[in-house]
Amino acid sequence: MRKIFIFKQIFMEGRQIMSEKEFKERLISLAGKTNINITDENAETFYKYMNLLIEWNEKINLTAIVEPNEIIIKHFIDSLILEKYIKDNDSIIDIGTGAGFPGIPLKIQNSSLKVTLLDSLNKRVKFLNEIIGLLQLDNIETVHGRAEDFGRAMKYRERYDVCTSRAVAKLNVLAEYMLPFVKVGGRCLCMKGPNVADEVKAAEKTVKLLGGEIMQTDTVFLPKKSGERTVIMLNKASSTQNGFPRNTSKISKEKIK
Repeated sequence: MRKIFIFKQIFMEGRQIMSEKEFKERLISLAGKTNINITDENAETFYKYMNLLIEWNEKINLTAIVEPNEIIIKHFIDSLILEKYIKDNDSIIDIGTGAGFPGIPLKIQNSSLKVTLLDSLNKRVKFLNEIIGLLQLDNIETVHGRAEDFGRAMKYRERYDVCTSRAVAKLNVLAEYMLPFVKVGGRCLCMKGPNVADEVKAAEKTVKLLGGEIMQTDTVFLPKKSGERTVIMLNKASSTQNGFPRNTSKISKEKIK
């Protein structure tokens, strides 16, 4: 029997802060300014996602961004910037996914994707499972664990077309976490802030030793002057050597030689 979910409306100081109609209009309009097309049906799904995110955030710390207008831009549209780099039927692993970004927005937009959400905190994984059930998403799974452990496991190693991450780590660290998950010929999509030229240059040797190539670096400006996002795409040119990824302490402290 299909489970029936009842949504709480969002209120602040006794006032509803955003109706479904207003939310859908803003999401569709603002996404359009970034050349992202969101259907009315998908906008409705995003509204449900936002409601549950705000509700759960009162119980566990999922995000510091809880105002609906900011959720629209800094979570949903920001995640969908990656849409143009992804093909129909791609298999994707989103590492350090947190509250599901960018993995769940990408899945909402493209139901053909096969998505794995990896996070190290079990409370967040429970939230993700709730969202997946609520939104009735298919071909999406959650994994509770650390990227350095699952990147060495044969079930996950070099099995994906795409690896995504919005982590704040430097590119040489991200590359070691991400590249082991990707098939040869696949790609890693690293979401960073502005001014990454020096970071990209410093990571070139590490990326190459891990079997990757830095293919392109794109800058996208979020709507409403909400900042800029840099997307760094790594191509998987050859298999990653055994022994990588290393444990977290070595990744962060010892450069690959």
